[in-house]
Amino acid sequence: MDPVYSEITAAPEKLFKVIIIGDPTVGKTSFVQRYVENSYKRDYKGTVGVDFALKVVKWSETRTAKLQLWDIAGQERFTWMTRVYYKDSHGCVIMFDLTNRNSFINSLKWKRDVDSKCRLPDGSPIPCMLLANKCDLQHRQVDQMEIEELYKEHNFIGWTETSAKEGIMVDDSMKFLVDLMMQQDGMGGHTFLTNSFKLAGPGPYTRCHSNCSC
Repeated sequence: MDPVYSEITAAPEKLFKVIIIGDPTVGKTSFVQRYVENSYKRDYKGTVGVDFALKVVKWSETRTAKLQLWDIAGQERFTWMTRVYYKDSHGCVIMFDLTNRNSFINSLKWKRDVDSKCRLPDGSPIPCMLLANKCDLQHRQVDQMEIEELYKEHNFIGWTETSAKEGIMVDDSMKFLVDLMMQQDGMGGHTFLTNSFKLAGPGPYTRCHSNCSC
């Protein structure tokens, strides 16, 4: 090698496809916008089919994760396309609105849809995180015990309350998912991956299970 040039080793970059699903108006597009651009708009129009966003995350000093985020429409007229949208996904966010009980009930429908149509290469379900959005609003229709039961009974990797409007737990929840996907890909992970994490209420603070470092 010519001694004038030194070898430059780029940080390994891993591409992950993450689908964001749930009923219409639960805040999926706002969540993606907050996560990718740290911004919030009041006048989002309903997603037609699917929207795409890209987020590059420096996971460690030597590793980078590139997230391809698929914001999938919640209207029933688009559900016949979900098998195509879900294809080759590495992770999933299922979101509901804390002020809309039907969107919570339908979270199970979305989970079953993903599990029936999408698998990791080893045949296991893709990791799905349950997000209870709009925790900044007052009139809730879902309590935490119900969310806890749904999470435990239906193989979600974890759940937390979020607010795309206020930015509460948006980055933290996605870090949790990225960490798990990196671990499953053999890239290592942090100790809290074996436990779920939760937002203890509408305020910006967390309560974690033991061995959690979020």
